[in-house]
Amino acid sequence: MRTSGTLAGLVMMGWLSVVLWLDRPAGDGSIWLQRGLGLVTWLVLLAALRRVSPTVRVQTAVVVAFATLVEYVFSPTLEVYLYRFDNVPAYVPPGHGLVYLSAYALGRTRLVRRHLRACVAAVVLVGGGWAIHGLYLAERPDGLGAFWFACLVGFLLWGPSRPVYVGAFVVVSYLEIVGTRLGTWVWQTEDPVLGVSIGNPPSGAAGGYGWFDLAGLLLAPWLLGLLSRSRRRGRPDESPTPEGAAAS
Repeated sequence: MRTSGTLAGLVMMGWLSVVLWLDRPAGDGSIWLQRGLGLVTWLVLLAALRRVSPTVRVQTAVVVAFATLVEYVFSPTLEVYLYRFDNVPAYVPPGHGLVYLSAYALGRTRLVRRHLRACVAAVVLVGGGWAIHGLYLAERPDGLGAFWFACLVGFLLWGPSRPVYVGAFVVVSYLEIVGTRLGTWVWQTEDPVLGVSIGNPPSGAAGGYGWFDLAGLLLAPWLLGLLSRSRRRGRPDESPTPEGAAAS
């Protein structure tokens, strides 16, 4: 990001907060409001993508594609969590792109880069306390959150970009708390497939989201290489004609 990572991340998180507030059930917004918010969120995402490198653009595209597929499987199909119109709101696919860019921007801040170990330790400490509370102290048990927190620890230890996962913990945890408190979406008490208890929101939601980040981080270099090779094959042969090779 050309601007401050903190500022860029906060601006994108701020827009997503506004979207969730406008789409809350108490706001009595219509499906057309959702669609309008979706259009504006796509424009915000496209504007944000202009300020990042081609690699980050491809990473974001992978995250959006992967996350959108998961949304349609886990929300209207399996009903692990539900939005207010039993759909996937139009702002959700581009919203996932903004979530990734926010995590990326926060992960590249001076604070995180200079104190990465301390930031990782803070994420593990806060996330671990939240997961333990969800398992043993919360009125609504949260087994899925604990599993996803374990995934997050794995990403922080062995993932391709620890700073991104630090940022993802902040962004995803914040938006999950805001979204569920506003009632923009609600998690079921139990996973319909695995039968695992779920908090509202799950404590380790950032660990579940980390799989989207992992896909983007790993697939982007391969896709960029594939695109580069495709472009080279599509170019005409511009090698110079050897001297003396005049037509007879």
